[in-house]
Amino acid sequence: MSTISLRLSEKDDILIRKYAELHNVDLSTFIREAAIEKIEEEYNLALFNKVWEEEKDKPRLTHDEVKRELGL
Repeated sequence: MSTISLRLSEKDDILIRKYAELHNVDLSTFIREAAIEKIEEEYNLALFNKVWEEEKDKPRLTHDEVKRELGL
């Protein structure tokens, strides 16, 4: 397992520690999960944008059309 250190202002340090404490999670877990979540969000957005560009000009169905096709 590796170790990462980071420099924080006292204000940021207190904020992060209090937030982790409020959510009943240790500091290391909170920071790791926050970093992973940020990476996943960016990846998901990039993937969405790629698919959107590929599909944006294709015909779409309205809700009513879908319901009709499904017999609802």
